[in-house]
Amino acid sequence: MNNEIDKIKLDKAFELLNFRLTENKSDLVEIVVCGGSALIYTGLITRTTKDVDIVALMKKGILSSPDPLPDVLIKSFQEVAEDLGLDDNWINNAVSRGEGGLFQLGLPDYFQQRLISRDYGEKLKVHFISRIDQIYFKLYASVDRGGYHINDLLKLEPNDDELLAASRWVITHDVSLEFLNLLKNFLVMIGYEKVSGKL
Repeated sequence: MNNEIDKIKLDKAFELLNFRLTENKSDLVEIVVCGGSALIYTGLITRTTKDVDIVALMKKGILSSPDPLPDVLIKSFQEVAEDLGLDDNWINNAVSRGEGGLFQLGLPDYFQQRLISRDYGEKLKVHFISRIDQIYFKLYASVDRGGYHINDLLKLEPNDDELLAASRWVITHDVSLEFLNLLKNFLVMIGYEKVSGKL
């Protein structure tokens, strides 16, 4: 089973998800997507991913928590997983689940205005986050978890002003002195000493 998702497979999965939502008599579902699938769709980075990270839901222009996900969405994306041989949780809300989630702790200013939207049919609209918001989220994930998030962040090539703004946002999510020191050391490690010195 090849559960790696590239842009072609991502589009196919969303088109099929729209079909399944229609079959299951769903209302319009609008999801806000971050992470690798948003990077792939927007062409910011060329790679594959294993899942679609839902950071928020939207209804009539209002963002809301994706925790919990609507039952009809879960049923529909699990059917798509079976159709395409994807992981059962190829769509998930892990990034905005519980009190420490990204949505719950607060999204960046003007986040919604920067979304890049695509209609996949009458029942599914997907909003992908922007490059700026990827920088914010990837900086937070890089300091918190490291790994491939660091590579993603560096490929986005943030300038000093962008990384400073992102840094000021991430320290509102973890206000501990320990996290601030980790952040400052990380910025030095990746070559942004000037940004580190302004925190």
